[in-house]
Amino acid sequence: MLQDTHQRIHDYLRISLTDSCNFRCQYCMPDENIQCLPNKHLMQVEEIVEIAKTFVGLGVNKIRLTGGEPMVRKEFPEILQKLSELPVEISLTTNAVLAHKYIDQLKAAGVKSLNVSLDTLDAETFKRITKRNQFQLVWDNILLLLNEGFRVKINAVAIEGVIEKEILDFVAITKNLPLHVRIIEFMPFEGNHWNSKKVITATQMLKWVEEEYDMVKLKDEPHATAKKYKAIGHEGTFAFITTMTEHFCGDCNRMRLTADGKMKNCLFGSEEMDILGTLRKGEDIVPLIRTSVRRKHSVMGGQFAKSYKDAEASTIKNRSMIKIGG
Repeated sequence: MLQDTHQRIHDYLRISLTDSCNFRCQYCMPDENIQCLPNKHLMQVEEIVEIAKTFVGLGVNKIRLTGGEPMVRKEFPEILQKLSELPVEISLTTNAVLAHKYIDQLKAAGVKSLNVSLDTLDAETFKRITKRNQFQLVWDNILLLLNEGFRVKINAVAIEGVIEKEILDFVAITKNLPLHVRIIEFMPFEGNHWNSKKVITATQMLKWVEEEYDMVKLKDEPHATAKKYKAIGHEGTFAFITTMTEHFCGDCNRMRLTADGKMKNCLFGSEEMDILGTLRKGEDIVPLIRTSVRRKHSVMGGQFAKSYKDAEASTIKNRSMIKIGG
């Protein structure tokens, strides 16, 4: 088992396959002309598999593939197939624009759940946020995934000036569709122009929903990052990921691998371990993995000692979200 000094067991690994994406959302990829890593700096297919096997041997039972956009990597089908042979649950975070191309491969790999990043239900707003005119394709692919039996969670970042007008629309789509909408408080990363005044809190958003809907609080799963609710009579659910206002670090079980093979023990942590470089030297990566887990801070990667309201974006030491992996 991988256990940190706060007695948390770590059995969930998120692997970024690429820092490339076909969208340009500012909170994730702050620069339209961002330079993506050359292929030789990425974990290669067999390296991903070997590293994943090592983590599985240390107790990992769930792997999520992220990016960038994981499906833009040309080896995505091969990576998916090889990882599906491991005794783990495989899931995916995606913008869904390519989902129709890989439905059969996702089924064959035993993928049952996908998180789809979608910050708006308005086509024009979508174009403004992503710099791409692809809303209808994304929405059609969400419906396709539902029709094909996948469990679909929609991840929407609470963007100032957008979510205020759309929070009720996101709840409304759970009326007749078995969607699980999760609204995420705006989080700080390098270059995304975050400041505490832009954080629209889950408490405020919940108040807006309560004014319009009769609803119930649902039981949250172990290690859940989202506080889940259901509007009475709705088929789906909605939830809030309260990263900034009410952290959920106490029972965190997550680890991350960046596309260039660096291990991060926390989304907000600045320290990284060079797993890929060590592997390429022919050295044992297990000591690095264990060291990384042991060094994990109790809360928020040690970046926010006080309230998020006191945080300054300029003092945060971390990569941009696209370079970390969703």
